[in-house]
Amino acid sequence: MKIGIVGGGSIGLLFAYYLNKCFDTTIYTRTDRQAKIIGAKGLLFEKNRQQETVQIKAESFLNWNGEEDLTIVAVKQYHLEDVLAQIHERMNNKVSFLFLQNGMGHLKHINKLTAENIYIGSVENGAYRAGDRHVCHTGEGVNRVAVYIEKNRSLLHDFIKPLSSFFPFVMEKNCYEMLIKKLVVNAVINPLTAILRVPNGELLTNPYYREIFCALFKEISRILYLEDEQAYFQHVINVCQQTSKNRSSMLKDIEKNRKTEVDSILGYLLEEAKNKNIYAPLIHQYFTLIKGKEYREEGN
Repeated sequence: MKIGIVGGGSIGLLFAYYLNKCFDTTIYTRTDRQAKIIGAKGLLFEKNRQQETVQIKAESFLNWNGEEDLTIVAVKQYHLEDVLAQIHERMNNKVSFLFLQNGMGHLKHINKLTAENIYIGSVENGAYRAGDRHVCHTGEGVNRVAVYIEKNRSLLHDFIKPLSSFFPFVMEKNCYEMLIKKLVVNAVINPLTAILRVPNGELLTNPYYREIFCALFKEISRILYLEDEQAYFQHVINVCQQTSKNRSSMLKDIEKNRKTEVDSILGYLLEEAKNKNIYAPLIHQYFTLIKGKEYREEGN
């Protein structure tokens, strides 16, 4: 099976390392420079302070033409619209996709695709990109996947099965419920850690931060009408504990002066709150604080 991975960030590089063990894998990067570095020096993978360099095919995204059996789109939410515009120009109806974005905003863009198969994924592995070709696997977890559109039912099975022993995927029945579960985790942990500048676990061990943690979850629960609120809350607690030493992606974006995904996470929740006429002061405050960080870092 041929696999294409669009995106040379932490998740794109992480998936490239593991998928290359089983499949003919090509990573498509935004810049030609990054592709050339990976092609010349290999992909440097790090876990538990142990490093390994592997050879993998790398191309500029400009060279993607949809020839792979499955294309995994691992770019940030705010890059997705531009990526899909280029995909539309070059794809045919036989292309299959797996989308790995945070939040919920990507669904409205995906609806416009005419593909053979479309899958939605939720990544629970921790990773960060330490360089153009260097990825660190910081926290082990599963990758969740759900069907959005499926015409060829054997494709997903053929993709998941060879990975089960070292990079497992869990099939979810409902993609919307899967994304809501991930959204709740991202909406609680990411903005708090980004503003407080702390690793995930400190949100629980510091009693004052935990108070904010609980209050923010309650506000999110009201907006999303979470039926089994306790189960969702326990899931956020579990993720926080399992990734206690990790620094969230939003915190790392702020530290690196990069744009965050706050629009597709807290921005989505603010839209839902407005549509449902629900007062959401905490979400509004943290959304505004993160946007203020982005504004300052942009040099305005």
